[in-house]
Amino acid sequence: MARRPGGSNPTGDGGRRDRPGRIGSGSATSAHRPRPMPEVPLPSTDPSLVQMGEFGRAHGLNGEIRLKSYTGDPQAIGSYGPLIGAGGQRIELTDVRRAGGASPDLLVVRVKGVSDRNGAEALNRLAIYLPRDRLGHVEDEDEFFTADLVGLDVVDVSGALLGTVTDVPNYGGGDLLEIKPTLGGPTALLPFTKAFVPTLDVANGRVVVDPPDDLFAPAGPKPPDEPA
Repeated sequence: MARRPGGSNPTGDGGRRDRPGRIGSGSATSAHRPRPMPEVPLPSTDPSLVQMGEFGRAHGLNGEIRLKSYTGDPQAIGSYGPLIGAGGQRIELTDVRRAGGASPDLLVVRVKGVSDRNGAEALNRLAIYLPRDRLGHVEDEDEFFTADLVGLDVVDVSGALLGTVTDVPNYGGGDLLEIKPTLGGPTALLPFTKAFVPTLDVANGRVVVDPPDDLFAPAGPKPPDEPA
């Protein structure tokens, strides 16, 4: 779930995180068990799907595997019922526990049908999803699922169409809107804060932004002492 923080002094995009935003732990459907998933390959991009997590390396010899959870309450990922893997496979978590250490969203899980290290290793780096329509709606006006924002028109405060939201990445310094300009050219990143995004109008398919003048400006030349 993407969150639009307040404040008038937003920072840059920070360090590293390339995934959809977190899903709030207060979702009314967090304990619902969805209908069985069809085993069909997923398209490369699909705004109707919300990424719930991503598997990491195998843990031990008996089929356990590490999982990076993207839900607000990391262990709640085990309460959604069967998920769907990026290759279309049905993924059912049968045991979920904290992995320990400093990262609360890093879990150790078991997957139904996986009982040895080879099976666990085969899931390494596999993203897992849930259809957006099974997650219900959020109550907080500043929280949105990434799938709700992708595809919205981006207009400035005067009403001029600037582009379209193509993604809501987070590289460690907060959520960003990635905007494809209407006039063409490379996408631009805008901090997803109230200062830069004062109005969210999902019902009417748009966001109103107050961007810097150089939002779509091409990158300048490299300093002479910077390596190529």
